[in-house]
Amino acid sequence: MYNLSIYIYLIGVAIASIFNKKVRKMWRGERQAIKTLKAKVDPSAEYVWFHAASLGEFEQGRPLIERIRAEHPQYKILLTFFSPSGYEVRKNYSGADIICYLPLDTIRNARRFLRAVRPVMAFFIKYEFWYNYLHILRHRGVPVYSVSSIFRPDQVFFKWYGHQYGHVLRCFTHFYVQNERSKYLLSTIDIHNVTVVGDTRFDRVLQIRQAAKHLPIVDAFRNGTTSASPSPSASPVKVFVAGSSWPPDEEIFIRYFNHHRDWKIIIAPHVIGDDHLHQILSKLDRKTVRYTQTTPEEAAAADCLIIDCFGLLSSVYQYGDVAYVGGGFGVGIHNVLEAAVWGMPVIFGPNNKKFQEARELMIAEGGFQINDLQGFRTLMKRFGSDADYLSTAGRKAGDYVASRIGATDAILDSVSL
Repeated sequence: MYNLSIYIYLIGVAIASIFNKKVRKMWRGERQAIKTLKAKVDPSAEYVWFHAASLGEFEQGRPLIERIRAEHPQYKILLTFFSPSGYEVRKNYSGADIICYLPLDTIRNARRFLRAVRPVMAFFIKYEFWYNYLHILRHRGVPVYSVSSIFRPDQVFFKWYGHQYGHVLRCFTHFYVQNERSKYLLSTIDIHNVTVVGDTRFDRVLQIRQAAKHLPIVDAFRNGTTSASPSPSASPVKVFVAGSSWPPDEEIFIRYFNHHRDWKIIIAPHVIGDDHLHQILSKLDRKTVRYTQTTPEEAAAADCLIIDCFGLLSSVYQYGDVAYVGGGFGVGIHNVLEAAVWGMPVIFGPNNKKFQEARELMIAEGGFQINDLQGFRTLMKRFGSDADYLSTAGRKAGDYVASRIGATDAILDSVSL
């Protein structure tokens, strides 16, 4: 049944690739993967294979990739993606020796792929359970590790009808899961090669913080001056940073800040396109500049700064007093940890139930869910008027991240390299 569904899916992808640019990139990339391996694989080298579905999973695997590369240079790194949103962004990543798409999980594709590269071990990040690849790896005696995985009762493995597919989990040498609940769920289907280590994303956001860029334009915007620090006579102004925002998010916080001018605003929208940027600008009733079209002098005099390019958000957060992470009124919230690592409270919308770190951040009293403009207004008024409350919430957010660092060490300490 699984293989039949894969072939049906394969036909669907082939048809969709005619009409959809993103699907077409994936389809072409998968078809080129074997050629890429044959051209680039060094037959004398030993490869450690990392597979990530997309960009988020790659970020979870990245601390492991970079530690293995630094500490075990005898291995080469193969990195594969399923989604163009991962491959297209990281296809030139210097931490891997070979980067390509992973062909769909047919028996033929899996055999051809694994004949071409012959990895000595493999790491599958989070939700990746490729039935044919995993069974062939087990048959060949290749150690396979599931990293930062998380399991829920509604997954197919724990349903009466998912028993057959659940055998794929027995192909893993070890599971490094995020929480005790995942360990318990696996035990209910008699899988016990499990260690709770947490999420490697916490290690990654610490790396990101340590590598944060100094951004002179954002610095001038925050301080209201192009000098290294604000003037002693200047009134302190707090900065609100909205990261990965969508129109429903912007509708709430822009309406609030148009009438509360004691905060400066930085907006880094998730979609950076002219239509969306013009939509944001049309709603703002504040002096606004765009990052790519301004100077430090102009930014210093502005009330709102729009980050209209990619790659800066994780560094922009360092300039904020309060963060808002978008997506919670639609697709699901984006990365709250990149903001929380800077020791400031993080606000997000209600679609956060499947995001463990957001739920835990709320329990730690460093994260805050809002459901509408009124809830946002109440929370921001308290942050603006109660300095102790703002400071304590920020400290708790930072402490939450710091307390969960170390998953990478725990994994590498137990894997035989």
